[in-house]
Amino acid sequence: MQKAQKGKRGKMPMVALALLLLAILALSVNIKTITITGNKRFTQEQMTEMLFPDQLSRNFLFCYFRDRVKGHDPIPFVEGYKLVFHSPTQVEVIVYEKSVVGYVSYMSSYLYFDKDGIIVESANEKLPDVPLVSGLKFGKIVLYQKLPVEDGKIFQEILNLTQVLSINQLQVDEIQYNHFGEATLYLGDIQVLLGGNEGLNGKITELSSMLPKLEGRKGILHLENYDETNTAVSTFQPSP
Repeated sequence: MQKAQKGKRGKMPMVALALLLLAILALSVNIKTITITGNKRFTQEQMTEMLFPDQLSRNFLFCYFRDRVKGHDPIPFVEGYKLVFHSPTQVEVIVYEKSVVGYVSYMSSYLYFDKDGIIVESANEKLPDVPLVSGLKFGKIVLYQKLPVEDGKIFQEILNLTQVLSINQLQVDEIQYNHFGEATLYLGDIQVLLGGNEGLNGKITELSSMLPKLEGRKGILHLENYDETNTAVSTFQPSP
């Protein structure tokens, strides 16, 4: 009986030592390869810096348990992300970005909204590929709630317009709406009067074909009366 107890006492330090060595080994394993997919707003380097800002955050054991227990810290314009550990030294980050179609300027901040008009982010910087939407009248703004405009149908019109612009690979600085719901685009020194939503595809296609001819010029392109059967109503009014 005494020999059995001595044997157990002899094994316990060895088990503790093995666990200690295993912990030291785990703490010494760092993530060396980071692959990020799904990101468009931020570069690979920017995302890596935000997700793994220091040496501790790149430790496999720390990163693994933080991901499983603590969850993720918020990142601007990111709905969420998922960590996939391919090995103790290699991790893939799958990013799910928030959908953004435009922004409004409010009290020195830029409030970005999605296709449904929900304010998804407030920032002090402009995103280069998101247009300013002006001319909208709205009440009190609350983050993560719908932009309180007079006519909620305007968001569907904004979505339709931005989708057609994207298909034609056109990037605009600003989309301005008047009280009739008619849109005007601003592209550098070119102002484009679109009018209503009727014939939108034809108007944007015409704009795309005319822009190379208008490079370096200033003025107003009239497309509000554009008709695919009568292109003569498309006129350019130069500015001095």
